[in-house]
Amino acid sequence: MPARRPPPSPRPVGAATRGTTNPNRLRRMDRWIAAVHGPALRRCAAPVAVDLGYGAAPWTAVELLHRLRAAEPRTQVVGIEIEPTRVEAARTYERSGLRFVHGGFEVPLPDPSVRPSVIRAANVLRQYDEEAVAAVWERLCARLAPGGLLVEGTCDEIGRRHVWVALGPEGPRTVTFAARLGSLDRPSDLAERLPKALIHRNVPGEPVHAFLRDFDRAWAAAAPYASLGARQRWIRAVRDVCGDWPVRGTGADGLRRWRQGEVTVDWSALAPRST
Repeated sequence: MPARRPPPSPRPVGAATRGTTNPNRLRRMDRWIAAVHGPALRRCAAPVAVDLGYGAAPWTAVELLHRLRAAEPRTQVVGIEIEPTRVEAARTYERSGLRFVHGGFEVPLPDPSVRPSVIRAANVLRQYDEEAVAAVWERLCARLAPGGLLVEGTCDEIGRRHVWVALGPEGPRTVTFAARLGSLDRPSDLAERLPKALIHRNVPGEPVHAFLRDFDRAWAAAAPYASLGARQRWIRAVRDVCGDWPVRGTGADGLRRWRQGEVTVDWSALAPRST
């Protein structure tokens, strides 16, 4: 009798992205994950991070391993791609602590019993309808280990401007705006990089539009600080918006993040008014 073939693998959930990527594109997101979630990684028995939809080249997964191991040397990274040819091409970059697998939003891992501590999905949901985002978030958050973190957002082609949402198993937590400050004329320049859940909400009457409007006003009022550099102007503007918006990290740790060109706001303050 002919040998029985194994059943086919389930079809990955999702659709292939364009695959465009560049080295160092996700550095701002990586730095934030390492700084903010590093303590949680160190508490994990075997921390695993996922680079979901890394694209046509595996650079972002390689860089994620390097940056997270600076925070916790035991961290392992799994790059997941829905396009099989991209997975095969990436296999030559595998090393200790770095694997590449075929899959999608089901987040398959080499060891099915493992749940990831971090899932990073950058520039993945941009191609989807806004109505699909909540279901994808829910699916990815369900795969997280207890205390895990999903980071989903969008950046420009060389990583100068980036906005992402951080979620836990309970749902969205925060929104972070990050930029190379020398590239900004005003904070609302970041609006073009809002993640899919917010990109169509930058209109009057929506909280994210009001936040960016207030941030622009604070930026304008902080113009005298421009003589000290864009960083000092940014810090002054962030201090001003703290009076009206729930900005995370107003102490020494927050100041370090502001100096990196970041500001993080509670999701509840920016969430769309209607779904």
